[in-house]
Amino acid sequence: MQKKYLIGVDLGTSSTKAALYQIDGKLISDASVEVPLYYPKPGVVDQENEDFYTSAAQVVRRCIEPSAVDPRSIAAIAFDSQMAGIGLIDEDFKPVARFDSWLDMRCQPYIERMGKEAGDRITQLTGCPPTCDHGPKMLWWKNEQPDIYQRTAKFVVPGPYVAGRLAGLKAEQAFIDHTYIHFSGFSDGRNGVWSDELCDQFELDKSKLPKIIDPCVVIGEVLERPAREFGLAPGTLIAAGAGDTAANALGAGIVHPGMLFDVAGTAAVLAGCTNKFVADIKNRALITMRSVIPGLWNPLAYIGGGGIALRWFRDQFYNRAHGVSLPITDEDLYTQMISLVETIAPGSEGLFFSPHLGGRICPSSPDMRGAWLGVSWSHTQAHFTRAILESIAYEYAYYLKILKESQPELVLVEARVVGGGARSEVWNQIKADILNVPYRRLKGNEFGAWGAAMIAGKAAGLINDLASHAEHTAILNGSPFNPSKENHALYTPLIEKYIRLEETLNQFYRS
Repeated sequence: MQKKYLIGVDLGTSSTKAALYQIDGKLISDASVEVPLYYPKPGVVDQENEDFYTSAAQVVRRCIEPSAVDPRSIAAIAFDSQMAGIGLIDEDFKPVARFDSWLDMRCQPYIERMGKEAGDRITQLTGCPPTCDHGPKMLWWKNEQPDIYQRTAKFVVPGPYVAGRLAGLKAEQAFIDHTYIHFSGFSDGRNGVWSDELCDQFELDKSKLPKIIDPCVVIGEVLERPAREFGLAPGTLIAAGAGDTAANALGAGIVHPGMLFDVAGTAAVLAGCTNKFVADIKNRALITMRSVIPGLWNPLAYIGGGGIALRWFRDQFYNRAHGVSLPITDEDLYTQMISLVETIAPGSEGLFFSPHLGGRICPSSPDMRGAWLGVSWSHTQAHFTRAILESIAYEYAYYLKILKESQPELVLVEARVVGGGARSEVWNQIKADILNVPYRRLKGNEFGAWGAAMIAGKAAGLINDLASHAEHTAILNGSPFNPSKENHALYTPLIEKYIRLEETLNQFYRS
């Protein structure tokens, strides 16, 4: 039977999504299901590893069963997943503890320790400054839960865990693909290997780390029992997959140096595309992820609550009367709010907003909080709304300033934006004006699953040139939002003011 279909599965923090595609990118069917997060005590956030597996089985079945697609015609499957949390398995590939979520802050003392003892060296080698990711978490388990650490054969992330279960792998066959390893705290990211130097310095048992492989490697075939659970044909190929940000970038066609990728969601993420590894030792703001495409890198940074800031303002200020929240109706309040923004001149008449209501992520400053600066009698809700939108773009401009300083020869060609915020024409134009880069929207909304599916297709030999395939299947939606020279000239000094504002706030909250 001709193999002409691919499946991509996105294992997110709060939901699992799957999509069934033709090789040319045509979506046949998709499905999603929520995945629970557990909060057993303050500061602790974890998940059940089994939930990743069962939710993946559920959504894959939901894709295949109503589609009339013969499972035997599905060539391969691949998973992308959340990136900064870590799981622990024993010799038989069974979990020895709940999955340690990226939202869990038990490891904070070990973030501080790694930063103090070897922060610059970790940044130089991994491409990522010490943060809440695998490294500090593994040290927490080693020092705070030594019995569980001893029973741990390998540390794994969700995508490879589910793929390994499908293929019946043992612990010695556990893997991680190279798009995750900047978050490991113990890698040599430039060379795609584990760092003996860092493992020795922090006395981490290197044998507990999985092998590092390319995303497009076939790691096995679907066994009989998992095939029944997923509705797949036994023998279906399984590719290694990638981290969710890497898969999304691939799905959006971010395959050439100078392209930008803006994920305008709950977190506001801006990723670049370069052909050089960047280690931001000076600022510890940029995180450099290896792309799925060989020879490319994605320097990125993000605002933890970028998208939530606008919702917070809507709920706490815009949609209130006499201190009482009004009902949320079917009417799109965001559209109302942003329509008012168009009446306000660029720069919000001197009003600035700092969007770090829960602490700054890049660079790490967990004690920082949000702030308004420059409030005057003339400012209205429209000014405050516009200042929120501008603050995200100012923060992005700070990231790009660092990127340009490290790679002055890099020419930025366009930004592609996805997520809920991409729907706002006003916000896209503000970003284009501040960053001085054309903004483009894309058709579709499930770029991670398509990125994973393309990886599966490459692994199965159905896609020859992955970069070209990604480029041609990422369909642009509408005309570009071209930057206004006049508005960019107005914004240029305001960007520098915003950067100084953040430096001042950082010092204030650290004191």
